[in-house]
Amino acid sequence: MKLRIALILMVSAAACAVEPFHLSHVRLLDGPFKHAQDLNLQHLLQYDVDRLLAPFLKEAGLEPKGEDYLNWAGLDGHIGGHYLSAMAYYVAATGDAEAKRRMAYMVSELAACQKRHGDGYVGGVPGGRAMWAQIARGDIRANGFGLNDKWVPWYNLQKLFAGLRDAWLVAGSEQARDMLIALSDWCVTLCGNLSDAQMQRMMVAEHGGMNEVLADVYAITGEAKYLELARRFSHRVLLDPLSQRRDTLDNMHANTQVPKAVGFQRIAELGGDKSFGDAALFFWETVVGNRTLAFGGNSRREHFPSAQACTDWVEEREGPETCNTYNMLKLTAGLHRMRPEARYADYYERAMYNHILSTQHPEHGGYVYFTPVRPQHYRVYSAPNAAMWCCVGSGMENHVRYGEFIYSHDKDSLYVNLFIASELEWAEKGVRVRQETRFPDEGKTTLTVLTDAPVTFTLKVRHPAWVKSGQMGLTLGERTWTADSESSSYVSIERTWRNGERLEISLPMYTYVEEMPNVPEYAAVLHGPIVLAARTGSEDLRGLVADDGRWSHIAHGRLLGLDDAPMLVGDKTSIPEKIRPLENEQGLRFKADGLIRPERFTDLVLEPFFRIHDVRYMMYWRITSAQEYAAAMAEIREREQETLRLDQRTVDRVIPGEQQPEVDHKFKSEGSEAEVFRGASQRRVRAPGWFSYEMRVEPDKPLELRVRYWGNERGSRTFDILVDGEVLVTETISRKWNREEFVDVRYPLPAERVEGKDYVTVTFRPHANNVAGGIFDLRIVRTE
Repeated sequence: MKLRIALILMVSAAACAVEPFHLSHVRLLDGPFKHAQDLNLQHLLQYDVDRLLAPFLKEAGLEPKGEDYLNWAGLDGHIGGHYLSAMAYYVAATGDAEAKRRMAYMVSELAACQKRHGDGYVGGVPGGRAMWAQIARGDIRANGFGLNDKWVPWYNLQKLFAGLRDAWLVAGSEQARDMLIALSDWCVTLCGNLSDAQMQRMMVAEHGGMNEVLADVYAITGEAKYLELARRFSHRVLLDPLSQRRDTLDNMHANTQVPKAVGFQRIAELGGDKSFGDAALFFWETVVGNRTLAFGGNSRREHFPSAQACTDWVEEREGPETCNTYNMLKLTAGLHRMRPEARYADYYERAMYNHILSTQHPEHGGYVYFTPVRPQHYRVYSAPNAAMWCCVGSGMENHVRYGEFIYSHDKDSLYVNLFIASELEWAEKGVRVRQETRFPDEGKTTLTVLTDAPVTFTLKVRHPAWVKSGQMGLTLGERTWTADSESSSYVSIERTWRNGERLEISLPMYTYVEEMPNVPEYAAVLHGPIVLAARTGSEDLRGLVADDGRWSHIAHGRLLGLDDAPMLVGDKTSIPEKIRPLENEQGLRFKADGLIRPERFTDLVLEPFFRIHDVRYMMYWRITSAQEYAAAMAEIREREQETLRLDQRTVDRVIPGEQQPEVDHKFKSEGSEAEVFRGASQRRVRAPGWFSYEMRVEPDKPLELRVRYWGNERGSRTFDILVDGEVLVTETISRKWNREEFVDVRYPLPAERVEGKDYVTVTFRPHANNVAGGIFDLRIVRTE
């Protein structure tokens, strides 16, 4: 194991200030993370490996040994790559024999597929061979979610690259190493005849972390061709503005961008590329500093909102996506390797406790896709062998990787980044360190050094951002002192350590509120790094455990009115002191006496969000003064009445220009363009082009098509709206309203257009020399 770690770090030594410990050298002890790790393995062993492998065998012309999973058809194989990574991590983290057997079996079956292909390729992309041949010829047809009529094939294949990488670097499979290099050589050959312009056009389609995995292959082999291809697989649309410290992320699909930034960091770490390093750092700073919620997640409806659209977090049911945070943690760890600043560990801790840990059901182990922050909404969970969501794949890995970032080291220093019960083996120093803690239920931790002989090193313990400067307490033997250190820094203790010496660390937490980015009237309550939330009810938890429906990752139960949600009434500066722990109870449980209105909510208990499941909840609270409470309620009530009526009557909805909603609605187009205007995404097309969506209908109900336009369009904008190929209406929107606001227009759907149908295709087609759109919102709505 040491040889593999030394090889990958040797290539990057110039830029790597600290090194991670291999996961096999860290063992979790009893606590919430050990429970999550153990439960996740039980959950993973319910999956049918032969079904996960079926797409790979089918594409290789071999007889599958199991049936394909039908959920998220078209992205066949991506979960198999994640599962291979998860098995590799379990081999390292626990030594589990069944995980090792499954990993070896998967590698062997994939090797047979690779041998059958004969050129190094192996993948589960349906019809992939023909598509890759088109790409190699320079025939590239890309949009945000598709490449040559396939659903994000590079994103899909990157999961297998990563699975093979992890099987080698994490779990020691030499067969996986050879396969990874052969697959990378196939990729080098495929892209070898493509110009830089063609590469950039290809990367319009989501492509995961292809630059990251190719950089890792360079680190494994030392062959520069892989690092050069990693650079070519870096999307300049994101890289260039970020390297100039310009944030252009508004309305971008978030988890398309985060893996790119992970790759930028890795290329900088390995190759010393300053522009890549600058881009990775600024991406982290702007996402964490400006676009991240209190629990560590970002995005809504999978996209980064503009500042004007941040109210969507309160209004929408599709909150931050788990995959984003999975990748943000990878980026954070990479930046910490290059410069071990405590701010990276502060974010890592916040996101891991509040988001990642909370996305696993603590009993059945299902995974969460979206975490709504809309007051009094809820989350849904996956079931094994049913849901094949992207967040199922990242979830498989999340709960076995908790040991990766607890500790790190340089030649003579040990960094304690996280306060998690665990035991570390630092083999190079001949020392073990045991960390015992009940954090966050207690604000303290103890480190015990176990060694056969005295050993000299510097222990660097994080002084977290949530402990005030000059308040971190330390006890070593008979000596007790308060560290002379600032919040968000490391306390250094340099000495010769002897067997059995114990360092006790006091971490006094306090309660505070944190405003929602760009929506200051809403705020979250935290105690230390832990987001406190409240359970509010269990009505209409529709789809709580998801079936294999296409949209089952969304919590479709009815929205409860924001005017019916509890509020915190008081001055923001004084609210924290009135939130007090419950007496005679263990753990973090608080009451907000005299703060919560309406009165029926006064008995709500605030507790760690990661412990709240199977209920509706409050994470973000509207905060208002007692004097303004009545006016705030009236304003919210007026706005919410129409919002809730529309939501309850909506049969289907698509946000044009947003990647995942368009994927979900089988978007097709010739020549259309997606843009952002006034903080909102739109799609438009100039003649002779067109675009269309497949939308759900209810044939036994009276329906209308509702379309949102900008109310002050100019130019030639006459177009037809067609339903299943027949013109429903001809519309002209130029100078129609002359209003600087968005306008919703209703078009009745005749019953004969939807009779006997579950879905219809809605098409926008401009007249000659005209433009159709922009179209900002599209719904099928039951008429009143």
